[in-house]
Amino acid sequence: MNGKHNSILLFILMAAVLSFPVCISASVPSELTSGPFGKLDSKEEVKFFTLKNKNGIEVKLIPYGAAIVSLKVPDKNGKSADIVLGYDDLQGFVNDTSYFGCIVGRCTNRIANACFKLDGKEYKLTANDGKNHLHGGLKGFNKMLWQASELRTKNYSCVVFKYLSPDGQEGYPGNLRVTVTYTLTDNDKLKIGYEATTDRETIVNLTSHSYFNLAGQDSGDVLNQVMMINADNYTPMENHIPTGEIRKVAGTGLDFRKPVAIGRGIKKVGGYDHNFVLNKSALGELSLAARVADPVSGRVMEVFTTEPAVQLYTCNFNGSVKGKGGRAYKGHSSFCLETQHFPDSPNKPYFPSTVLKPGEVYRQLTVYKFSVQ
Repeated sequence: MNGKHNSILLFILMAAVLSFPVCISASVPSELTSGPFGKLDSKEEVKFFTLKNKNGIEVKLIPYGAAIVSLKVPDKNGKSADIVLGYDDLQGFVNDTSYFGCIVGRCTNRIANACFKLDGKEYKLTANDGKNHLHGGLKGFNKMLWQASELRTKNYSCVVFKYLSPDGQEGYPGNLRVTVTYTLTDNDKLKIGYEATTDRETIVNLTSHSYFNLAGQDSGDVLNQVMMINADNYTPMENHIPTGEIRKVAGTGLDFRKPVAIGRGIKKVGGYDHNFVLNKSALGELSLAARVADPVSGRVMEVFTTEPAVQLYTCNFNGSVKGKGGRAYKGHSSFCLETQHFPDSPNKPYFPSTVLKPGEVYRQLTVYKFSVQ
């Protein structure tokens, strides 16, 4: 690694240990309801859980993949629309290959050659993206039925999903116990808190993989929506794997430091699928990662995270995917902002560490704040 990169990486040499409550307090509890969503082939029942706050924001969740099914947000005129892509029924999520709305793990993004070394031992993972490992393998956390529970107090309501990933699953070492908590606050924040522990040294890099369209999930492309990403640098790639360099976004099609239309530079890069190194003043700081605004509906979404990076993906489909109401989701019909550690971190020792050891607790928090303009 070039010495000039040392100062850039100094603040991200290790993941910070933060302390999050299981539910993040809100002054007024959101309404929490549930009901049947469908059955798996195994005959297991799958419920939905819906959180709704006093301002009409409503998020629907299911334990299959710990996924966000829908997210309804009012526009500047008070008209609500579902702003995430997905499916109307359970079978859609079972058949899904796009990771709509789910929690991705044990490690999000790609690991080169589907292998890594830990404490001198090499581990072989499932290769499900050519020769590489992607989003946890063939049956990652997105294809698992999580244990679900509701938590209500006088100050907050939240939905808690738990999953035990057994030792050896998709090639990963250690029994990993994961908890993901969704909280919707009365000040229009959707908070996703993550915790994990292990009984054996392993690697962890979790994210939520929702596809957003602030005009509504059935409204066409997002090229005119305006995005800011709080990142001076990115990790260049070859065949979707980081080279190990850290480069400036200045002068490239990846410069979102000031708000610009998503479509402005998309042709320069052939569609966004890039990891941005977030500007942070402290390890593990909960800080602004991105801001997106839709000029037509007036909806605004800000993303805050404790993670060191965010992956921008612009739904670079060739053809279409059928989603809610039979809607054909075509290329650039949405964007993902996947808060994360860097791709291929286990094979880049100078990237932020994704190693989790027994006795440690993996914690991270991502917050989506909604408003209108």
